Amino acid sequence: MTAPSGESPINPTGLRGILKYIPRFQDKIFVIAVDGRIVADENLGNLLLDAAVLRSLSIKVVLVHGIGHQLSELSKARNIPISDLHGLGSTDATTLELAVEASNQTAHKILSRLSQMNLKCACSNAVRSAPVGVVKGTDRMFSGRVDRIDQAMMDQLIAGRILPLVSPIAFDREGHAYRLNSDHLATELAVTLKASKLIFLSPLSGLEIGDNLQRQIPVEELREVLNTQPESIEENTRSKALHAVRAIEAGTPRVHILNGQLHEGLLKEVFSNEGVGTLIYGNDYLQVRRATRGDARAIHNLTRNAVKREELVHRSLQSIERNIGDFFVFEIDENPVGCVALTEHADEGWAELASLYVMAFYQGSGIGKRLVEFACREAGRNGIKTLFALSTQSYSFFTSICGFREGDAEMLPESRRERYNKNARNSRVLYRHLA
Repeated sequence: MTAPSGESPINPTGLRGILKYIPRFQDKIFVIAVDGRIVADENLGNLLLDAAVLRSLSIKVVLVHGIGHQLSELSKARNIPISDLHGLGSTDATTLELAVEASNQTAHKILSRLSQMNLKCACSNAVRSAPVGVVKGTDRMFSGRVDRIDQAMMDQLIAGRILPLVSPIAFDREGHAYRLNSDHLATELAVTLKASKLIFLSPLSGLEIGDNLQRQIPVEELREVLNTQPESIEENTRSKALHAVRAIEAGTPRVHILNGQLHEGLLKEVFSNEGVGTLIYGNDYLQVRRATRGDARAIHNLTRNAVKREELVHRSLQSIERNIGDFFVFEIDENPVGCVALTEHADEGWAELASLYVMAFYQGSGIGKRLVEFACREAGRNGIKTLFALSTQSYSFFTSICGFREGDAEMLPESRRERYNKNARNSRVLYRHLA
């Protein structure tokens, strides 16, 4: 059986992956900002289909569209120069007139596509603008900023299962139109509506710093880059980076930047640990916590490939369940992507660090070291003086990155030395004295 045109079949594995996210995202608001170039792209239909999938899973979606591409095309077609393309500089009367036309055309295209999918949608005047005014001696004329968002109106639309479509043209108290930057508009909507996610869809693969694409970055690190090396972020992306910081500092937990031209890219970004773009997150996004019984299967699956490569000793699911109190997991978006076990023998003053593993996609990002440091602190608080680890393949990680030294089997406590000799793995013995 083939899928209808424009749709893709859902395979069972992918469906299981999506199902684990549904309880977390149900009834949450996602503000999705669609760049004007993405509206003009042939992938728009698939993108809106992804948005329809989110809606079907009881995720509340608010769409914001840009018009930079459409405004540029109108300017070229009519040979009319414009004063500013993105609503960040000065918008003169002629540019505003073209921007209004470009906005109407863009909204019309999106509404037409949504109608084909039988999705109810509405444009409204829920956003009130105010003029930016004079900045550093320059009159921004008809460039505006968000003055107020009618949250009650937005809530009514969402409650009525009507998808709000918000355009970057808004009116002030007197009914005068102003051009808004769509990144700014989407950010203010996300903050006001207390959205769980703000998602920027553009032709960019994500956020690049220098020439390095960031898969995930904490807001503190991004803020530091913007303050000290703003030129390391391409100008086209810098606006989104600045607004991501603003959104997270105001309470939006996660901001995503991804390529809206990727087929099913929106779903892959939302419903997978790895994603396809860049995730910018606040402090609560990453955490190490003690494992619970419900994590046992995830830990077993996480370490299975390492066991096959003989990097880790085999532990059955039942064994992990019996000793779940020894395990800690490193979470990204509430999904375990790394683990470590800490077996303490307080009466002998030592503990063993074992089953250290990080999902391949996240290796090299510092998670392994953070797990080790967490285990060291935990052991130190419990009066442990020395931490041991046994490794067949990753011993250089322990010695060069985590401050361990190499010893020999004779250093192990007697009970552990017997098991070491019995399994004949010839693991390197590594130790670290704790303060």
